[in-house]
Amino acid sequence: MSHQPYKILGAERGGRWVVSCDHATNTVPPGIGPLGLPEADMQRHIAYDIGAAGLTRHLAAALEAPAVLSDFSRLVIDPNRGEDDPTLLMRLYDGTIIPGNRHADAAEVSRRLDLLHRPYHAALGGVMADRDDPVLVAVHSFTPRLNGRAPRPWQVGILSAWDRRLSDPVIDALRAQPDLCVGDNEPYVGHLPGDAVHRHALKPGHHNILIEVRQDLIADSDGQRAWADRLAPVLQAALPVADAART
Repeated sequence: MSHQPYKILGAERGGRWVVSCDHATNTVPPGIGPLGLPEADMQRHIAYDIGAAGLTRHLAAALEAPAVLSDFSRLVIDPNRGEDDPTLLMRLYDGTIIPGNRHADAAEVSRRLDLLHRPYHAALGGVMADRDDPVLVAVHSFTPRLNGRAPRPWQVGILSAWDRRLSDPVIDALRAQPDLCVGDNEPYVGHLPGDAVHRHALKPGHHNILIEVRQDLIADSDGQRAWADRLAPVLQAALPVADAART
């Protein structure tokens, strides 16, 4: 059986929410060839978003929503990049050279797009199209610090582009919780043209939010469940506010 580059969980769940996880696994699918990295590097954030898949599953269950998860490492090809993005296939990531990508030419990039990137986006697009007025929640995780950089103070970051109808009330609600340091477009800028949220929510005009949780907080199932339980009611309370903000 050929490798399936995505997983869809709870496809039968109705409602508007769709929860996605672009960087769910560190899998290098058959036919790609070795990336040439030691196993310790494949367990790092450079290969996938640690804890994000488990958080996605728990959050989707709490929202009674389907979940769409990638099943290939971002080091193979990054599903959260547009097809013309120069970081679509990384040769150097956080100071680590990716030997298996050093000599990948345009034909190899195109092959990986056909095998993995495009099927994942077709699956996510199909789930979005199956519901009326869908709302996309993209789940990611971030490292407590990058190599040689200062520690990051945030437990959670909410990333957004020009459409902040959902992100603003979520940020307000999370910042009202005294134990949280909440980033607004931190630790990253919240938009890359052609990324998954841009493609499946911003361009068609659907409500959307990208949630980044610090990976040490969701490294195990208890943390993933706790964060899902914290985020789900905030998202549910924010959606009517976002709907009311429509012009």
